[in-house]
Amino acid sequence: MNQEAANTEKVYHVKSSELPLSCPGKDMAVWNSHPKVFLSIEETGEAVCPYCGAKYILKD
Repeated sequence: MNQEAANTEKVYHVKSSELPLSCPGKDMAVWNSHPKVFLSIEETGEAVCPYCGAKYILKD
């Protein structure tokens, strides 16, 4: 299995086609991470996870 470890990168760029946005994301291993939370990114183009501090930026 080739999953990225959750929260190892602090800035993630996402496309609108990947919404709704959640942290940890679809490609992250969740067994060693925090509970899944959905983040609102549509209005400002940015969101920060309240658990791990990962920053998400909408790139389109």
